[in-house]
Amino acid sequence: MNRRNFIKSLAAAGAAALVPTVPAFAAEASSPAAATIERMLDRRPRHKIKRSARVTIDQIKRNPRLRNMAPSIDIQSINFAFGSSHIPPAERWKVEQIAIAMRRIIRRNPHEVFMIEGHTDAVGSRSSNYALSQARAYEVARLLNRRFGIARRALEPAGYGEDYLLVPTPNAEWRNRRVTLRRVTDFVTR
Repeated sequence: MNRRNFIKSLAAAGAAALVPTVPAFAAEASSPAAATIERMLDRRPRHKIKRSARVTIDQIKRNPRLRNMAPSIDIQSINFAFGSSHIPPAERWKVEQIAIAMRRIIRRNPHEVFMIEGHTDAVGSRSSNYALSQARAYEVARLLNRRFGIARRALEPAGYGEDYLLVPTPNAEWRNRRVTLRRVTDFVTR
């Protein structure tokens, strides 16, 4: 019996008050499967860029307009401890899903380049959020490389702190604490 039918049957029995409520963010924060990550990253860029107009990786890191044209996916489900960049062992399977997707894409094109962007919410100082987001992006890249065998040359970590909030608020907001993956191969020179 699926969850919806179970809840309906409880309600029909007059026991709806006994059903625990699930926080609204729980479903939204579920970790995407490797196939979903692969599909999102393997899309065509929003705009075609001429080979002669390609930029360095440092230039794309500083250019939000170009970054936003690249195929991307936000991963909001990697749960870091407060103020920490350490990925707990129980969370590593989520990074493995990213690695599986990247491996499949790299198998088709060994020259792929992925940006791993770290983001925070706006709680804390701007400089500490920037440092924390950078540390988290580097930790994801380190784990992808050392534990899951993704080539270091394919990974470009970058921290953006609180600069690109999904939900504009100065308060704690879980949707702003995320890692964004972008396939920037079609935009950079190597």
